[in-house]
Amino acid sequence: MGGTRYSGIIILVLLGFLGSIQAQLVLGFYSKNCPRAEKIIHDFVNMHIHNAPSLAAALLRMHFHDCFIRGCDASVLLNSTSNNQAEKDALPNLSLRGFDFVDRVKSLVEAECPGIVSCADIIALVTRDSIVATGGPFWRVPTGRRDGTISNSTEALNNIPPTFGNLTTLQKQFSKRGLDLNDLVLLSGAHTIGVSHCSSFSNRLYNFTGVGDQDPSLDSKYAVNLKANKCRNPNDNTTKVEMNPGSRNTFDLGYYSLLLQRRALFESDAALITNPTTKSFVTQLLQGPLQNFYDKFAKSMEKMGRINVKTGSTGEIRKQCAVVNS
Repeated sequence: MGGTRYSGIIILVLLGFLGSIQAQLVLGFYSKNCPRAEKIIHDFVNMHIHNAPSLAAALLRMHFHDCFIRGCDASVLLNSTSNNQAEKDALPNLSLRGFDFVDRVKSLVEAECPGIVSCADIIALVTRDSIVATGGPFWRVPTGRRDGTISNSTEALNNIPPTFGNLTTLQKQFSKRGLDLNDLVLLSGAHTIGVSHCSSFSNRLYNFTGVGDQDPSLDSKYAVNLKANKCRNPNDNTTKVEMNPGSRNTFDLGYYSLLLQRRALFESDAALITNPTTKSFVTQLLQGPLQNFYDKFAKSMEKMGRINVKTGSTGEIRKQCAVVNS
């Protein structure tokens, strides 16, 4: 009897081990059941992204915001319902763009292989392909993610790293997801492309400590310029400002130069030079070739893309990215 029980335990352990292997993301996950999926996605991105290159930064931001809440499971794409406010309606996500782009890709893939390719994988692939198509780095995207069925705005509000976060806050939030300080610096480097709204950093210009003052960590001349030409009042919610002025669509090292000049827009950006470890890494990136940054950024993106993924029988493959299957 004891021997039989012991053998049963071994079998269960082996089955669990095999299950965990099968549940891992792999390159070319759809090569047998939807072999044209990645080409369809790649071709669509390359056909359309040049009409709106700023969408590359928007998709990268969407991917980041998705992975930090419940893992990379496309929960950020779900619409709110009568009894649930979804992530996309949380304050940090109100300025997200690219939902229609992802939906169009999903419809093409569904026409080719119904119910096979997840929205979570589509976000990951579309993001990578859009960055590459606009001249940025390539990274590998193993696939096999499944879509989540839960999306909660409160979770997004509480867990997306805030633009006003200090290094301690950022480090804790990244560490919870298996990312280290180097990943923090590298993934923040995505701010080398794209724009921000004045409302995301106007407190640094007009009311940093509640007494109508300016953030002393922001270059004073740059602050004066922003107030005179961009964010002309503290209540401006619509004006957009380039994260990396002059090269908003170029994936370069300009963001890190701005950090050392104290001209990055967010407090979370400025936080990167308040710590000797992260500041030293910023300096190293600037002193090295662009390809060095690209290679390191690629590794951090691969790590981020694996955060708490749902695989195997967990989750579902949504028919439409904005709604769970009925």
